Amino acid sequence: MKKKQVLTLSAIAIVLGSALLIVKQTQKGSGPAALTSRAAGDTLFKSFPATEIAHIEITGADGSVTLVKKDGKWTVAQRENYPANAVNVNEFIRTLAELKVTRSLEAGPSFAPRFGMDESSTKAEERGLTATFKDTSGKELAKISLGKNIEGSQDASPMGAMPVGRYIRNHADESGFYAVNEMFFSVSADVPRWLAEEFIAPEQIKSVSLSQKGSDAIAWKLVRDAENAELKLEDLKPGEALNSENVAPIKSLFSYARFEDVVTTAAASERADAAGKRNAIIETFGGFTYTVTITPLKPGTGPASSAPDNQLVTIAVSAKLPTERTKAEDEKPEDTKARDEEFAAQLKALNEKLTKEQSLAGRTFELSKNTLDTLLKERETLVKKAEPTPAQAPALGTKAVEAVTQPIEIPAAKGPKAPAKSKNKNR
Repeated sequence: MKKKQVLTLSAIAIVLGSALLIVKQTQKGSGPAALTSRAAGDTLFKSFPATEIAHIEITGADGSVTLVKKDGKWTVAQRENYPANAVNVNEFIRTLAELKVTRSLEAGPSFAPRFGMDESSTKAEERGLTATFKDTSGKELAKISLGKNIEGSQDASPMGAMPVGRYIRNHADESGFYAVNEMFFSVSADVPRWLAEEFIAPEQIKSVSLSQKGSDAIAWKLVRDAENAELKLEDLKPGEALNSENVAPIKSLFSYARFEDVVTTAAASERADAAGKRNAIIETFGGFTYTVTITPLKPGTGPASSAPDNQLVTIAVSAKLPTERTKAEDEKPEDTKARDEEFAAQLKALNEKLTKEQSLAGRTFELSKNTLDTLLKERETLVKKAEPTPAQAPALGTKAVEAVTQPIEIPAAKGPKAPAKSKNKNR
């Protein structure tokens, strides 16, 4: 074989070998499914024990939260077993049970920091979140870590790169890490994020009163006679008028209100400044009475996340609900059944509302200044100076009347002057 042919064949062999090596490296970089337990399209868990889970601990850089199932209901351990947001808890479990892999990445557990799952880090973006799931006996059923977000294309959104997924690790699977298209927005190690959000919601407010600071004496009371009427201030003094701009919002007091946190008994005792405590009583046309006790915080108490002007609130709820419907005098027999059923449905809803709101008794809530500003108004902000009545024009006197009614003499008009006589006698 000629030397030229040998060199040509050698060159071809090198090219083919290089090409094969590039293909292998490319396949390895993309994370071949054959080298990881789960492949794209597979669920992250072969079988996730969703129905057996009774304990979830989620840990992050800033702390942890423990969710415990008691009597079939999820609670938050760090808040004296206050009810948890069951929708978020069940959604988290359901998502993991159905979660599918979009890409697999072959790597051992030591590579966790590269995916934002460094359990030794104190930085949230490096630490990620770790969730451990246990059964009623404390046996570990599953453990996962949530790492960095996966950024999409810069051109996919006018706002630049947007997250399209997240890296996740199943600790029972040491073959690799996985990319999924789920962001887990509701999953956090922040305790308040897991608390049930239900709070009082007074409807058809009839009256509202507020005590003075540190006293049971009433500072002011607003009342109205009908649901469509405006609130009026009791004991309105002469020269005062109602400041409607400040009073009107009180009719919808605590509508859609949310609390910042639930405070434990020990923490409430430590943080409350009893000297500034005030009581508010809210009565509704539906028969509900809400007693709301509001206490300011001692300066410098509470977690760093707590605003200094937040206040502590406790709730007591009672109601006088009708037990039977009053029939109209002209009610027809054929209408009675429908109206009885409607009354029964309304009464059931009111009793359910009462039960739900009475369950808040004995708890201390932390509310923001914005939520309480509508209620915590001083009396002087509810009133303003009455506008003086427009002055009336002075009555006309007798003489003035006479001057107007007496006839007015109009002088006769003077005619043109006669021509002067000529002094010329010869004319």
